[in-house]
This record gives sequence, structure tokens and C-alpha cells, in this order.
Amino acid sequence: MEKFILVFEEKGTSFALLKLTISMKKVLILFFMASSLSIWAQEKAEIIKIKQLQEIIELKTDQIKVINFWATWCAPCVKEMPLFQKLDEERSDVMVTLVSIDLDLDPNPEKVYRFIDRKKISTRVVILDERDPNTWINLIEKNWSGAIPATIIINGKTGQRKFVEHELHDGDLEKLIAEVL
Repeated sequence: MEKFILVFEEKGTSFALLKLTISMKKVLILFFMASSLSIWAQEKAEIIKIKQLQEIIELKTDQIKVINFWATWCAPCVKEMPLFQKLDEERSDVMVTLVSIDLDLDPNPEKVYRFIDRKKISTRVVILDERDPNTWINLIEKNWSGAIPATIIINGKTGQRKFVEHELHDGDLEKLIAEVL
């Protein structure tokens, strides 16, 4: 087993070099890999409150904002998700945000993280940390019944918006975006 610490000084600053055994290196590598995976999972979907979501909606930008409300348990939401992924990948003039409302039924975000992994979602996902939809739905859209999927398309320059609360199909996003240009 080979371990030693070499300490030397240069201009008043101490430096220490540590030579590690192979088994210690493996432990450190595993530790850093595990740490980075948990950080990566947490960065995939930021947990936000309604105030932060309102800031995303009100943000002035040159881009068109597409904000979709969904949940892992909503079959139509899951079915339309590839449309948002494709839009996000193909159009740099569009900023897509997927807003999970899963926490109102289950306070554990791990289900959302696993869903993101399983579906290989690279589009920005935020998890809305609000338990009572009746307290925030009207803050998002006055005409929203609360049904999901729901999508808001916003012209980031003019503020013009379009809101729909039904499943979208191929070509629908492009038509909605054209309506706010």
C-alpha cells in the first residue's frame, strides 16, 4: 500500500501533494461520479414557486416563449411532449419551458426527474411547487379552467399571447406561434 504526503513551501505558501493508492482512487472516482449525477438530476428540473413562473412569463426577450403545463400522470401531456422537444431543438428563436404540476399531488420531485431521464427530455423543465391550483391558475391565465395539457405562446417583444388548454398535434405549435408574430 503506497501512501505518503509531500509538503513543501514556495514563497511562504505551503503545498501538499498526496499520492493515493489505486483503491483510494477508485473510491474517490465513484464519489465524484455519484455526486455529479445527483447534481445533474437536480439541475434538470428546477423547483420554482408561482412568483418565479410569473417572471418567466413576463420576461421581455427577442424570443417567442412557449410554456406548457403538464404532469407525468396526464396521458395527453406525455403524448404531445415530443412536439415541444422538437420545437426546442429546431428553433433558436423559441424558448420552450415545460412546467410540471406534479407536486400538487405528490411532493416528491423524484418521479419527475425519473420521467425526464426515461423520456430523454433535454428541453427546460421546471417543477411548480404550489399545492393548490385554485390559488395560482388565474395568475397564469384568467380563462384557464385548470385542465391540462395547457400551453401559452407569448411574443417576448410585444407580449401578445395565445392560450390553449388541449392536446396539441403536429403543426399546431407552428400555427400558434404564427398567431403571435
